[in-house]
Amino acid sequence: MDVEKGSNHLDVERICPESWSDVTFAVKALISEQHTFKTLVIDTADWLEKLLIVDLCSTHNKESIEEFNYGKGYTLAAEAFLEFLKLLESLRAKGMHVVFTAHSQIRKFEQPDQSGSFDRFELKLSKQIAPLLKEWCDMMLFCTFETKVVEVDGKKRGIGGKERIIHTSHTAAWDAKNRHQFPEKLPFSFASIAKAFSSASAHHTETENTNHLEVILSLWEKLEYGQEQMGKLFEWLGADSLKGTESWSDLSQEQQGKAVEFLKKKLMEKEAC
Repeated sequence: MDVEKGSNHLDVERICPESWSDVTFAVKALISEQHTFKTLVIDTADWLEKLLIVDLCSTHNKESIEEFNYGKGYTLAAEAFLEFLKLLESLRAKGMHVVFTAHSQIRKFEQPDQSGSFDRFELKLSKQIAPLLKEWCDMMLFCTFETKVVEVDGKKRGIGGKERIIHTSHTAAWDAKNRHQFPEKLPFSFASIAKAFSSASAHHTETENTNHLEVILSLWEKLEYGQEQMGKLFEWLGADSLKGTESWSDLSQEQQGKAVEFLKKKLMEKEAC
Protein backbone atom coordinates (compact mmCIF):
# COMPACT_ATOMS: atom_id res chain seq x y z
CA MET A 1 0.00 0.00 0.00
CA ASP A 2 2.11 2.83 -1.37
CA VAL A 3 0.59 5.85 0.35
CA GLU A 4 3.80 7.86 0.01
CA LYS A 5 4.28 6.99 -3.70
CA GLY A 6 7.86 5.87 -3.19
CA SER A 7 7.95 2.21 -4.27
CA ASN A 8 8.12 2.51 -8.07
CA HIS A 9 11.67 1.15 -8.04
CA LEU A 10 10.52 -2.05 -6.32
CA ASP A 11 9.24 -5.13 -8.17
CA VAL A 12 6.09 -5.59 -6.07
CA GLU A 13 2.34 -5.54 -6.51
CA ARG A 14 1.10 -2.21 -5.20
CA ILE A 15 -2.00 -0.27 -4.25
CA CYS A 16 -1.72 3.53 -4.46
CA PRO A 17 -4.62 4.93 -2.43
CA GLU A 18 -5.66 8.53 -3.01
CA SER A 19 -8.11 8.69 -0.10
CA TRP A 20 -8.98 7.03 3.20
CA SER A 21 -11.89 5.22 1.54
CA ASP A 22 -9.40 3.76 -0.98
CA VAL A 23 -7.38 2.43 1.96
CA THR A 24 -10.29 0.74 3.74
CA PHE A 25 -11.73 -0.59 0.47
CA ALA A 26 -8.40 -2.23 -0.40
CA VAL A 27 -8.05 -3.90 3.01
CA LYS A 28 -11.64 -5.16 2.93
CA ALA A 29 -10.97 -6.62 -0.53
CA LEU A 30 -7.90 -8.44 0.80
CA ILE A 31 -10.05 -9.84 3.59
CA SER A 32 -12.98 -10.98 1.47
CA GLU A 33 -11.43 -11.96 -1.86
CA GLN A 34 -9.27 -14.94 -2.76
CA HIS A 35 -5.60 -14.13 -3.40
CA THR A 36 -2.10 -15.47 -2.81
CA PHE A 37 -0.59 -12.45 -1.06
CA LYS A 38 1.14 -13.17 2.25
CA THR A 39 2.15 -9.71 3.44
CA LEU A 40 0.64 -6.22 3.34
CA VAL A 41 3.19 -3.41 3.71
CA ILE A 42 1.80 0.04 4.49
CA ASP A 43 4.26 2.76 3.53
CA THR A 44 4.08 4.90 5.59
CA ALA A 45 2.02 5.15 8.78
CA ASP A 46 2.41 8.93 9.01
CA TRP A 47 1.26 9.46 5.41
CA LEU A 48 -1.66 7.13 6.13
CA GLU A 49 -2.62 9.37 9.06
CA LYS A 50 -2.61 12.36 6.67
CA LEU A 51 -5.18 10.63 4.44
CA LEU A 52 -7.33 9.93 7.49
CA ILE A 53 -7.21 13.56 8.64
CA VAL A 54 -8.06 14.84 5.15
CA ASP A 55 -11.07 12.51 5.10
CA LEU A 56 -12.27 13.67 8.53
CA CYS A 57 -11.93 17.34 7.61
CA SER A 58 -13.83 16.77 4.38
CA THR A 59 -16.62 14.86 6.15
CA HIS A 60 -17.05 17.58 8.79
CA ASN A 61 -16.46 20.56 6.47
CA LYS A 62 -13.31 21.71 8.23
CA GLU A 63 -10.27 23.35 6.68
CA SER A 64 -7.93 21.61 9.12
CA ILE A 65 -8.09 19.28 12.09
CA GLU A 66 -7.29 22.21 14.38
CA GLU A 67 -10.74 23.68 13.62
CA PHE A 68 -12.43 20.97 15.69
CA ASN A 69 -13.27 22.16 19.20
CA TYR A 70 -11.23 20.97 22.19
CA GLY A 71 -9.13 18.52 20.18
CA LYS A 72 -12.17 16.55 19.07
CA GLY A 73 -10.66 16.10 15.61
CA TYR A 74 -7.78 14.06 17.00
CA THR A 75 -10.20 12.01 19.08
CA LEU A 76 -12.23 11.21 15.96
CA ALA A 77 -9.01 10.32 14.12
CA ALA A 78 -7.99 7.93 16.89
CA GLU A 79 -11.41 6.26 16.83
CA ALA A 80 -11.21 5.79 13.05
CA PHE A 81 -7.68 4.46 13.27
CA LEU A 82 -8.76 1.99 15.95
CA GLU A 83 -11.45 0.70 13.58
CA PHE A 84 -8.77 0.38 10.89
CA LEU A 85 -6.62 -1.73 13.23
CA LYS A 86 -9.63 -4.00 13.75
CA LEU A 87 -9.80 -4.45 9.98
CA LEU A 88 -6.13 -5.42 9.99
CA GLU A 89 -6.89 -7.94 12.72
CA SER A 90 -9.28 -9.66 10.31
CA LEU A 91 -6.54 -9.65 7.70
CA ARG A 92 -4.10 -11.25 10.12
CA ALA A 93 -6.69 -13.83 11.08
CA LYS A 94 -6.74 -14.77 7.40
CA GLY A 95 -3.02 -15.57 7.62
CA MET A 96 -1.43 -12.38 6.29
CA HIS A 97 1.39 -10.42 7.86
CA VAL A 98 1.00 -6.65 8.20
CA VAL A 99 4.04 -4.37 8.15
CA PHE A 100 4.00 -0.62 8.72
CA THR A 101 6.93 1.60 7.86
CA ALA A 102 7.04 5.04 9.47
CA HIS A 103 9.21 8.10 9.73
CA SER A 104 10.59 9.17 13.08
CA GLN A 105 10.88 12.58 14.64
CA ILE A 106 12.77 14.00 17.60
CA ARG A 107 10.57 15.11 20.47
CA LYS A 108 11.41 16.58 23.84
CA PHE A 109 10.38 14.19 26.61
CA GLU A 110 9.80 14.99 30.27
CA GLN A 111 9.45 12.23 32.83
CA PRO A 112 6.66 13.01 35.31
CA ASP A 113 8.65 11.76 38.29
CA GLN A 114 11.87 13.62 37.50
CA SER A 115 12.95 17.16 36.73
CA GLY A 116 14.54 17.99 33.42
CA SER A 117 13.86 16.83 29.86
CA PHE A 118 15.68 15.14 27.00
CA ASP A 119 15.27 14.51 23.28
CA ARG A 120 14.22 11.13 21.92
CA PHE A 121 13.14 9.55 18.63
CA GLU A 122 9.41 8.75 18.38
CA LEU A 123 6.95 7.84 15.64
CA LYS A 124 6.02 10.78 13.44
CA LEU A 125 2.35 10.42 14.36
CA SER A 126 -0.10 12.37 16.48
CA LYS A 127 -0.07 11.75 20.22
CA GLN A 128 -3.49 10.10 19.93
CA ILE A 129 -2.65 7.60 17.17
CA ALA A 130 0.97 6.72 17.98
CA PRO A 131 0.09 4.81 21.22
CA LEU A 132 -2.54 2.74 19.38
CA LEU A 133 -0.08 1.55 16.76
CA LYS A 134 2.67 0.91 19.32
CA GLU A 135 0.36 -1.19 21.51
CA TRP A 136 -1.09 -3.12 18.57
CA CYS A 137 2.11 -4.23 16.87
CA ASP A 138 4.18 -7.27 17.82
CA MET A 139 7.43 -5.57 16.89
CA MET A 140 8.39 -1.93 16.77
CA LEU A 141 11.88 -1.66 15.32
CA PHE A 142 13.97 1.50 15.29
CA CYS A 143 16.25 1.50 12.24
CA THR A 144 19.16 3.90 12.03
CA PHE A 145 22.82 4.27 11.07
CA GLU A 146 25.41 3.27 13.64
CA THR A 147 27.50 6.25 14.66
CA LYS A 148 30.03 6.92 17.38
CA VAL A 149 31.03 10.16 19.03
CA VAL A 150 34.77 10.72 19.51
CA GLU A 151 36.74 13.66 20.86
CA VAL A 152 39.35 15.14 18.51
CA ASP A 153 41.39 18.14 19.62
CA GLY A 154 38.92 18.84 22.38
CA LYS A 155 35.91 18.77 20.02
CA LYS A 156 33.32 16.01 19.79
CA ARG A 157 32.70 14.59 16.33
CA GLY A 158 30.50 11.85 14.93
CA ILE A 159 32.13 9.08 12.93
CA GLY A 160 30.73 6.12 11.00
CA GLY A 161 27.14 6.48 9.93
CA LYS A 162 27.46 4.08 6.99
CA GLU A 163 26.19 0.84 8.50
CA ARG A 164 22.46 0.44 9.10
CA ILE A 165 21.30 -1.38 12.23
CA ILE A 166 18.02 -2.37 13.91
CA HIS A 167 17.25 -1.59 17.56
CA THR A 168 14.62 -3.90 19.06
CA SER A 169 14.24 -2.64 22.64
CA HIS A 170 13.04 0.57 24.27
CA THR A 171 15.62 3.05 25.56
CA ALA A 172 15.58 6.67 26.68
CA ALA A 173 16.69 7.65 23.17
CA TRP A 174 14.05 5.85 21.07
CA ASP A 175 10.87 3.76 21.09
CA ALA A 176 11.19 0.07 20.22
CA LYS A 177 9.84 -3.30 21.34
CA ASN A 178 9.55 -6.90 20.22
CA ARG A 179 7.77 -10.06 21.39
CA HIS A 180 10.27 -12.48 19.90
CA GLN A 181 13.20 -12.22 22.31
CA PHE A 182 15.50 -10.62 19.74
CA PRO A 183 18.89 -9.20 20.82
CA GLU A 184 18.80 -5.45 21.44
CA LYS A 185 20.78 -4.66 18.27
CA LEU A 186 20.68 -6.49 14.93
CA PRO A 187 22.17 -6.08 11.44
CA PHE A 188 19.82 -4.34 9.02
CA SER A 189 18.65 -7.39 7.05
CA PHE A 190 15.51 -9.47 6.77
CA ALA A 191 17.44 -12.53 7.96
CA SER A 192 17.82 -10.83 11.36
CA ILE A 193 14.05 -10.88 11.99
CA ALA A 194 12.93 -13.70 9.67
CA LYS A 195 11.78 -15.96 12.51
CA ALA A 196 9.03 -13.44 13.36
CA PHE A 197 7.47 -14.13 9.96
CA SER A 198 7.19 -17.88 10.30
CA SER A 199 3.79 -19.42 9.61
CA ALA A 200 3.27 -19.88 13.33
CA SER A 201 3.28 -16.11 13.84
CA ALA A 202 0.86 -15.30 11.04
CA HIS A 203 -2.13 -14.97 13.37
CA HIS A 204 -2.24 -12.16 15.86
CA THR A 205 -2.64 -14.12 19.06
CA GLU A 206 -0.62 -14.28 22.21
CA THR A 207 -0.11 -18.04 21.77
CA GLU A 208 3.24 -17.11 20.28
CA ASN A 209 3.95 -15.69 23.70
CA THR A 210 4.43 -18.77 25.83
CA ASN A 211 3.06 -17.20 28.97
CA HIS A 212 -0.48 -15.80 28.62
CA LEU A 213 -0.54 -15.03 32.32
CA GLU A 214 2.27 -12.47 32.09
CA VAL A 215 0.42 -10.63 29.33
CA ILE A 216 -2.91 -10.71 31.18
CA LEU A 217 -1.41 -9.37 34.40
CA SER A 218 0.41 -6.60 32.54
CA LEU A 219 -2.74 -5.50 30.71
CA TRP A 220 -4.80 -5.78 33.90
CA GLU A 221 -2.42 -3.43 35.68
CA LYS A 222 -2.48 -0.88 32.83
CA LEU A 223 -6.28 -0.93 32.80
CA GLU A 224 -6.40 -0.58 36.61
CA TYR A 225 -9.07 -3.28 36.83
CA GLY A 226 -10.14 -4.98 40.03
CA GLN A 227 -12.11 -7.92 41.39
CA GLU A 228 -15.45 -6.72 39.97
CA GLN A 229 -14.10 -6.60 36.40
CA MET A 230 -12.45 -9.98 36.89
CA GLY A 231 -15.78 -11.52 37.85
CA LYS A 232 -17.46 -10.06 34.78
CA LEU A 233 -14.67 -11.23 32.49
CA PHE A 234 -14.78 -14.74 33.94
CA GLU A 235 -18.53 -14.77 33.32
CA TRP A 236 -17.98 -13.64 29.71
CA LEU A 237 -15.38 -16.38 29.22
CA GLY A 238 -17.79 -18.97 30.59
CA ALA A 239 -15.39 -19.74 33.42
CA ASP A 240 -17.72 -18.80 36.25
CA SER A 241 -19.60 -22.07 35.82
CA LEU A 242 -16.44 -24.19 36.08
CA LYS A 243 -15.88 -25.63 39.53
CA GLY A 244 -12.65 -24.49 41.18
CA THR A 245 -11.95 -21.62 38.77
CA GLU A 246 -10.70 -18.78 40.96
CA SER A 247 -7.60 -17.37 39.27
CA TRP A 248 -6.16 -16.71 35.81
CA SER A 249 -4.06 -19.86 35.97
CA ASP A 250 -7.25 -21.94 36.28
CA LEU A 251 -8.38 -20.84 32.81
CA SER A 252 -7.76 -22.96 29.74
CA GLN A 253 -5.26 -21.79 27.10
CA GLU A 254 -8.17 -20.85 24.84
CA GLN A 255 -9.83 -18.81 27.59
CA GLN A 256 -6.55 -17.08 28.44
CA GLY A 257 -6.07 -16.23 24.76
CA LYS A 258 -9.56 -14.73 24.57
CA ALA A 259 -8.88 -12.75 27.75
CA VAL A 260 -5.70 -11.31 26.22
CA GLU A 261 -7.46 -10.19 23.05
CA PHE A 262 -10.34 -8.67 25.05
CA LEU A 263 -8.02 -6.76 27.38
CA LYS A 264 -5.87 -5.49 24.53
CA LYS A 265 -8.98 -4.14 22.83
CA LYS A 266 -10.08 -2.42 26.05
CA LEU A 267 -6.64 -0.87 26.49
CA MET A 268 -6.65 0.51 22.94
CA GLU A 269 -10.10 2.00 23.57
CA LYS A 270 -8.90 3.53 26.84
CA GLU A 271 -5.83 5.10 25.21
CA ALA A 272 -7.97 6.46 22.37
CA CYS A 273 -10.09 8.47 24.80
